[in-house]
Amino acid sequence: MAVEEVVRLRTIAIVGQGGAGKTQLAEALLFSAGAISRLGRPDDGSSAMDFEPEELGRRVSLNAAFHHLSWKKNEVIFADTPGYNAFLGDTYNVLHAVDGLVFVVSPGADMKVEAEKLWAAASDLNLPRIAFVSRLDRERSDFANAIKDLEKTLGARPVGLALPVGQESTFSGVVDLLAMKAWLIGEGPEKPRQEELSGELKARAEQARSKLCDAVAEIDDALLEKYLEQGTLEYGELRAALKQATLSGKLVPVLCGSGARNVGIAQLLDAVVELLPSPAERPPWKCVSPSNGSPLERVADPNQPFSALVFKTVIDPFAGRLSIFRVVSGRTTSDSAVFNATRQSKERFGQLLRLEGKKQASLDACLPGEIAAVAKLKDTYTGDTLCDEKSPVLFGALARLNPVISFALHPKSKNDEERASISLQRLVEEDPALQTHRDPQTHDIILSGAGQMHIEVAVEKLKRKFNVEVELQAPKVPYKETIKGRAEAQGKYKRQSGGRGQYGDCWLRVEPVGRGKGFEFVDAVVGGVIPRQFIPSVEKGVRNTMAEGFLAGYELVDIRVAVFDGSHHTVDSSDMAFQIAASMGLKAALEKAKPILLEPIMALEVACPDENMGDVIGDLNARRGRVLGVDRRGSNQIIKALVPMAEILRYAPELRSLTSGRGSFEAQFSHYEEVPSHVAEKIIKDAHEAAASKSRAHV
Repeated sequence: MAVEEVVRLRTIAIVGQGGAGKTQLAEALLFSAGAISRLGRPDDGSSAMDFEPEELGRRVSLNAAFHHLSWKKNEVIFADTPGYNAFLGDTYNVLHAVDGLVFVVSPGADMKVEAEKLWAAASDLNLPRIAFVSRLDRERSDFANAIKDLEKTLGARPVGLALPVGQESTFSGVVDLLAMKAWLIGEGPEKPRQEELSGELKARAEQARSKLCDAVAEIDDALLEKYLEQGTLEYGELRAALKQATLSGKLVPVLCGSGARNVGIAQLLDAVVELLPSPAERPPWKCVSPSNGSPLERVADPNQPFSALVFKTVIDPFAGRLSIFRVVSGRTTSDSAVFNATRQSKERFGQLLRLEGKKQASLDACLPGEIAAVAKLKDTYTGDTLCDEKSPVLFGALARLNPVISFALHPKSKNDEERASISLQRLVEEDPALQTHRDPQTHDIILSGAGQMHIEVAVEKLKRKFNVEVELQAPKVPYKETIKGRAEAQGKYKRQSGGRGQYGDCWLRVEPVGRGKGFEFVDAVVGGVIPRQFIPSVEKGVRNTMAEGFLAGYELVDIRVAVFDGSHHTVDSSDMAFQIAASMGLKAALEKAKPILLEPIMALEVACPDENMGDVIGDLNARRGRVLGVDRRGSNQIIKALVPMAEILRYAPELRSLTSGRGSFEAQFSHYEEVPSHVAEKIIKDAHEAAASKSRAHV
């Protein structure tokens, strides 16, 4: 019986670019299947799928949400996924946990780069797809243009299974080209009505069905021969051939309708259970042995050893960590012992949970293909493999997106500062597309993510979930200072105050070393003019001054400092006196050694369409960048350049504007270079003004 349940299971994701109508479609699927009693609407906050305050406030999906329904004796588990670029990391992880997609296309909007990214990701994972053209009742909707977009922009081979009746304000229903029936808008979303085809609509439908038969017959030689002989194909053989074409990716069936009017939804559900695969129809999952890395496979068989992939984590400040996983093989039950092969640790499941939007229901057991959740695992995170300890396997790690924008977080109070770091780490557990660290030079807490809205949402969650309030500021560029010349100077500190005085005297020589060599201290004192016990004091004074900087308060690097002469007093010399003398001597020497400012240079790779390449290169040149070369990758040009970090702190939105949202970039630290003099003057001036302002504030 368990095997039959796996065959009747469909685990899918609803994907598409932001604003395509995915969440409204998810609501309509649930409503049509009787899983919910009221057709919710994301626009008024009544959706079962968008429920977090950040989503309700912005009226967009920011997190993948899960639900399930029953349709014609099949169980459908589905994920409603984010479509905006800043939140695609969550969607990519979901794609690893499903067997097929409903790709939603909005016919009234241009196809954006997010749609291309999602389509490419699905292709990389060999996921079968059906497309649904949504919102045909809205202005500027055009079913024919949506089909062209699928073909031209995404490189798909679409084949229509439905035909819209009217468009925009005259849209009144759809024709099911397999069954050759019309489903029209009724008195309310509960009652779409069926009608027989007649007149012009019947002629249009017959023409469209003929195109459908042509496309399907071309995939199979035997079927093509039969089609040419008979001139038509029966419903059963057409559906069977269409499923094989869908599973192989040779064709993409396209349906249409309106989620808000609940039209075309039943036909979409039919397509999901008839054309998309069950877990048993998918290829085996590739994995390796944790002990020796040898390749293994797991198939969706409940009789195999248990294995599962944790692909999402939700952090609740009260309930703790909720781990969401896809069962790959075997079966598991509540209160069962499992093995985390990624971390080589044992775990015990509590109550298994089925996700139903913001609600959860108890599960007794999970079979292959099912998505479930369990709370409070002690050592399990997103991307981990759970399995039977006696038959361990390890699935491939989930890819992490490189962040494109960073902000400095300034806690509003001492209490916020104390709790910020641990709260941020819990947010990163929930959303691996976030990264956080403390800059060792500026001491700022840096939060990096996939876009400004991504960071803003994280800050809102920080306050809502953990009661930690922070302010966002652009991160400080970690400039450094060094010298270009060689110089010597004396540092002499002498102080008398009636009792024991202070006396320290040293001569220092400074000179540059190679870039990236750091700091070197040399003891070149001879004859005991500075006693041995005070040499470490000189070095400490030098190091403290280097940390404070000379030009603009940034750390001094890549210099050699030698102490080669000096004097001492048998009574008044002390550790502190020689620290102060060393500081004075270093500052005097630096002034003569041609001090300069260094800035971090980033290695940048920008991907953009051909038509935007000139604008992007011109913009990089304006940012003091040096273009190293241009390569082609797929349909994009890849521009490689070295650009100062200061010039790309807010590059993501500006690149998006330059390329109409089609450009993307990756940046990694490369090296430090001297700041041009005219730029350095402004940085130094700003640093002095900031220091003076801070000093006045403390008076």
